[in-house]
Amino acid sequence: MEDQEMQLKVRRVTDKFTESMYVLANEPSVALYRLQEHVRRSLPELVQHKTDMQSWEEQSQGAIYTVEYACSAVKSMTNSSMYFKNIDSLLRQAITMKEQISNSQGRR
Repeated sequence: MEDQEMQLKVRRVTDKFTESMYVLANEPSVALYRLQEHVRRSLPELVQHKTDMQSWEEQSQGAIYTVEYACSAVKSMTNSSMYFKNIDSLLRQAITMKEQISNSQGRR
């Protein structure tokens, strides 16, 4: 009988001890401390990621600007095809005139 009483008392003590440890481990101040530890460890890495992303954003914005500028230049070149055709025609006329001048000077 003493053995059963002793086991009952030991069980009660261990149950109370377990409950106390559970309450202590889950106390809000401990949770806030764990949260603070987590933030302190992960914050530098997050800041580094943020600066990397900002740098990549700047680089991509520069590349986008360059591509848009190149596209507008190509569009303006396609719109100027009539000018190039006019230049081609004038060059052909100039070559023909030069040949005529060369031929007339060669006959003299």
